[in-house]
Amino acid sequence: MNMKKLALSSAVVLTAAVSSLSVNAADTVRIATEGAWAPFNYIDDQGKPQGFDVDIAWALCEKMEADCKVVTQDWDGLIPGLKVRKFDAIIASMSITEERLRQVDFTNKYYSGGLRFLAPKGKEFNLEELDGKVIGAQRATLAAQYLEDNFMDKSDIKFYDTQDSVYLDLISGRLDIVLSDELPTYDWLKTSGNGDKFEFKGKSFKKEDEIGIAVRKGDDLKEKFNKALDEIMEDGTYQKINAKYFPFSIY
Repeated sequence: MNMKKLALSSAVVLTAAVSSLSVNAADTVRIATEGAWAPFNYIDDQGKPQGFDVDIAWALCEKMEADCKVVTQDWDGLIPGLKVRKFDAIIASMSITEERLRQVDFTNKYYSGGLRFLAPKGKEFNLEELDGKVIGAQRATLAAQYLEDNFMDKSDIKFYDTQDSVYLDLISGRLDIVLSDELPTYDWLKTSGNGDKFEFKGKSFKKEDEIGIAVRKGDDLKEKFNKALDEIMEDGTYQKINAKYFPFSIY
């Protein structure tokens, strides 16, 4: 529920195919991701976007026989950028919510998530209260909304532009506990010297969280992506991408 970000406003080109049958050959499908939500999307040592989201984007473009490029954009600018045609789709682990559906259309889900608390190993918390605790989350996420709805009047809530910043303040001790999407946190907890000093607290919840591809309202790219999603599920491509990042299904 996703982390290195470099020059998030700059475009990084990812060629998916030469010609297009399902997508107009004269057009390039511009796909935006955040680049700061490992293992789903991040920037590698060569400055290129990588991760589960990017691999899914590549696979879908191949099925659509579309010429594509992937660009990185800070999280808060994703939906505004889509609406002003800065790019054509968002594949950035974005949850399908009623609020977002008022602004954009979403494809069918391409994975499911959930929320979970994490904190230093050995520390105990009453997760129903957390009165007086300093809790962190990335802003404009389901985790942030949950904290606003349930703990704002009882705890010190801090929101951050990136998940990396959340982790840094947890490591430094400026946060008592963090609420995050479970899947990217699962990956971070395995990092030596940082994440391995922390652990999940309690069980995951909000498991109905579905992640989709955002496109502009009324854009026929929605159905083209949905068709391609069905195809990568049927031919095993999706399962191979899943296994590259997780030892269990995240669909």
